[in-house]
Amino acid sequence: MSLKSRVAVVTGATGGIGFQVAKRLGKDGYTVVLNGIEHEEGAKRVEELSAEGIQAEYYGFDVTNEEEVTSNINTIGKKYGKIDVLVNNAGGLGGRSRFEDMTTDFYRSVMALNLDSVFFVARAAIPFLKKGDFPSIINYTSNAAWNGGGPGAGVYATSKAGVNAITRAMAKDLAEYGIRVNAVSPGTIDTPFHAQIKATKPEVFASWKNSILLGRLGQPEEVASVVSFLASKDASFITAETIQIGGGQALGI
Repeated sequence: MSLKSRVAVVTGATGGIGFQVAKRLGKDGYTVVLNGIEHEEGAKRVEELSAEGIQAEYYGFDVTNEEEVTSNINTIGKKYGKIDVLVNNAGGLGGRSRFEDMTTDFYRSVMALNLDSVFFVARAAIPFLKKGDFPSIINYTSNAAWNGGGPGAGVYATSKAGVNAITRAMAKDLAEYGIRVNAVSPGTIDTPFHAQIKATKPEVFASWKNSILLGRLGQPEEVASVVSFLASKDASFITAETIQIGGGQALGI
């Protein structure tokens, strides 16, 4: 089966890193299915990709909603007959709260966004990944999973530590089907995610470079290139691994 017939699903792909991942996979020859909850942005992104000759479509659903995930992934899988690559890009900080003041709703919302979503989407996609060509799942973790996160980001760190574990557990569970499962751990990447602090506290934004060995922030395309590699045949003997994409930031200089 030709590479051009391969199908990649990227969650949270209407902007930032997710969109660049979808674009890169599209340029690699995949038909890319973008997910998000910002429907107008989703439509614009599909137009943008289509203008570059990339086969793309958008499915709007909330990755924290089990029923929506299952219904939409089933629709995608049945339409194409398979899924070759699943990129669980959706996630985020979700806000900040110290544990003493943390509400149960906040705790559950952050865990749902970063960890439940990986489980819901992967579970629904597995039957279709089994029909894919050298299929793989790529999850997103964070340095916070190892260092406990910054002030008020403790539950975010907890959720990402869960992603570390579920990545390895899924790799064990799915190896017999030839499905590889890996993760990427982006450092500080220059995306609209940081737009507010970049505009209001440029000195803080600039200071972040000081914690990065290579002395600069990463670009979304640099994450996309690693995802592209992990999805490719070049990574055919790699599973249960996490690749740091942070310019040496994990060393904590």
